[in-house]
Amino acid sequence: MLVIAGLGNPGPKYAANRHNIGFMAADAIVRRHASFSPWQKKFNAEISEGRLEGEKVLVIKPLTFMNNSGQAVGEALRFYKLGPEDLVVLYDELDLAPGKVRIKTGGGSGGHNGIRSIDAHCGKDYRRVRLGIGHPGSKERVHGYVLGDFAKADQAWLDTLLDTVGEHAGMIVRGDNSGFMNKTALALGDDMAARKKKPAETAKPAGKQSHIRQARQQTPQAPASGPMADMLNKLLGKKD
Repeated sequence: MLVIAGLGNPGPKYAANRHNIGFMAADAIVRRHASFSPWQKKFNAEISEGRLEGEKVLVIKPLTFMNNSGQAVGEALRFYKLGPEDLVVLYDELDLAPGKVRIKTGGGSGGHNGIRSIDAHCGKDYRRVRLGIGHPGSKERVHGYVLGDFAKADQAWLDTLLDTVGEHAGMIVRGDNSGFMNKTALALGDDMAARKKKPAETAKPAGKQSHIRQARQQTPQAPASGPMADMLNKLLGKKD
């Protein structure tokens, strides 16, 4: 059995935060594969059970808030008598460019409080799937950045990344870390290439308008004299 934990903070206030990309990835896996059960609450978390690559998988989203993620994940591991080698954690990584994915086993927390908590409750020798969100540029801006929502411009790469994680989660289950990273890199690369090839709208020369707009902006002038002028004056009630 494998436990896949996506990290984030519970509640609608945090749902679209960069810090919640782990929750988003967990949702993508469950949504993509019909074998998974509806979300239910257990272990101070939301959980969904299913099968990938013929193996039983528990996807878990801790409800203990990011800084105490290890409490819920540790409880699930102890219940199923599993060790850190049976755990995969999906979480946000400031030191990776947006959309980049790296997987490693063990290591330090890198200042990530959710990982620090899981290290304390579960041990360190689990697989870490780091999902790049980019860095705001200075340490002072990090807190507001990770707890801020993804920008509208991020949606293109974010949607592609999450779809790819959901589709190819089975590669994580069978331990094909390199293959999984390649799949995400190719998906993001193909997406960017497609956007570059998309023909740009033809810009109109400055000051030049379409014939229709020109016509709409023109105001017809009534004739000053003649039969037509006499008729208009009668209709409008004008007197000489």
